[in-house]
Amino acid sequence: MLGKEEELERNRADYAQNTAMDRADRRYLRHERENRLLIKTSEDRRVFDDVFDMRTLMVLNSMISDGVFKYLRSPFASGKESKLYLALDNNDKFLAIKIYLTVSAEFKKRLQYIAGDPRFSNIKQGSQNLIATWAKKEFRNLKTAYEAGVSVPSPYQVRRNVLAMEFMGDSEGNPYRNLAHADPITSEDYDDVIEETAKLYNKANLVHADLSQYNIFKDVDHGRIILFDFGSSVDIKHPKSIEFLTRDIVNINNFFSKHGVKILPNELAIKRVIGERNN
Repeated sequence: MLGKEEELERNRADYAQNTAMDRADRRYLRHERENRLLIKTSEDRRVFDDVFDMRTLMVLNSMISDGVFKYLRSPFASGKESKLYLALDNNDKFLAIKIYLTVSAEFKKRLQYIAGDPRFSNIKQGSQNLIATWAKKEFRNLKTAYEAGVSVPSPYQVRRNVLAMEFMGDSEGNPYRNLAHADPITSEDYDDVIEETAKLYNKANLVHADLSQYNIFKDVDHGRIILFDFGSSVDIKHPKSIEFLTRDIVNINNFFSKHGVKILPNELAIKRVIGERNN
């Protein structure tokens, strides 16, 4: 029989050993998550940050388990609300994984793009629900635009705050440049932007609502313009849809005008976009 002091000492030792084992297990699980999600090359290895909270890791792992993609590679774009990661699917084809930051406060500023949209009238309270709704909204907007023939990335799947979609870039994994960093900027680019905006309005019943040179890709090899970043896009029945469309046109006209491209006056460009519907 052990004395009380000896028993207490043994219990302390067992507790310390179990605690150390728990810590080791947690480190092992974290290592497994990182190695499963990230490709094992030195140039692509990234330290996990606030993008990968537990909920996001669970979503990513479920998408890997279901074969949506094999693993993530390096991030290639980021903003206040999200980060975009390059990924490979089971056929070694590139796709883009957009992760909406669950720690971001920016989504509260975006309520005006949801509250008036008849497609998203019932939003549950809480930031997590708002972010999930935003991700779902972008997926639905992309799907609607893509099916209407607008030049946009094809959306694959959305789960909570993670959106998988077509990667817009070359076969080496380099994303196309947006118009802000493209060269040259031509009148054909301007015509294509107006045409795609009109198609978006008339065929998909959507207004981009956040259109600028920073969310328009230029695919030089195939001579096409690609619109992206559709989280803010609203149905044309939204009470501020014309206001948002006007802002889009002003942004685009200002950009092309600064590059010496002949543009349509704002009012005429807006009529060009919505004219087909009114005829």
